[in-house]
Amino acid sequence: MVTDFLRYLEDPDVAVAVAVIKALTGVITRSEASTMMQMEGELQEAAQQLRVFQAADDKASATRFHNSIATTAGCQLFLRYVTRCFLEFDDFDLCRSQLIDRAAKTKNFSVFVTEGRSNASGVSTAEELAKAGIPTTVILDSAVAYYMEQMDIVIVGAEGVVENGGIVNSIGTYSIAVIAQALNKQFYVAAESYKFARLYPLTQRDVPQKQMAAISGDLADLGVLTPSAVSDELIKLYQ
Repeated sequence: MVTDFLRYLEDPDVAVAVAVIKALTGVITRSEASTMMQMEGELQEAAQQLRVFQAADDKASATRFHNSIATTAGCQLFLRYVTRCFLEFDDFDLCRSQLIDRAAKTKNFSVFVTEGRSNASGVSTAEELAKAGIPTTVILDSAVAYYMEQMDIVIVGAEGVVENGGIVNSIGTYSIAVIAQALNKQFYVAAESYKFARLYPLTQRDVPQKQMAAISGDLADLGVLTPSAVSDELIKLYQ
């Protein structure tokens, strides 16, 4: 099952939580369980294997999929949906699709994309936007403050969204949020609902909890949410 998880993550466009869901779906496909209780037991065991692998594998620590929050969120939501007999696996890339859709409607706008070191993920995003005819400029991660005054809105992704409305994302996101707040720019987070995790950070070491003050809203497949509304949506997801 862990092997399936790693295979799905070979595709750079597959989010960690989606890989978790696909791997757990494989468990259902291969299962010989005759009751829902047996099936749930197998899924719980498989989910625990993923969590242990994330925490203990030394090789995983150097890769993008070493993210216990994204893994935990994927496992929790999948198990909840299985229990409720409701499964939904739609791939959702709100930021990219919205930009491309607006371009198709002849809206005049341009995009600044940070290069996204160390894997240069921003370069590939810029290439896709350019193919769609959207004026795009790739800037250094360290040059955000210089270009911020030319921007009207800032949109970032997230590896996870926690209960207090804050986010967990790659290093540098907090700096961008602080700069945007200082220059009075709207800062939005585009994240799928399967990244909502039942976690409430208590200390800066866990996850910096004060970052949410710089977030204007979360752009999710559930709609545009304020940070304070994330907790309400988590309650609905896990009912």
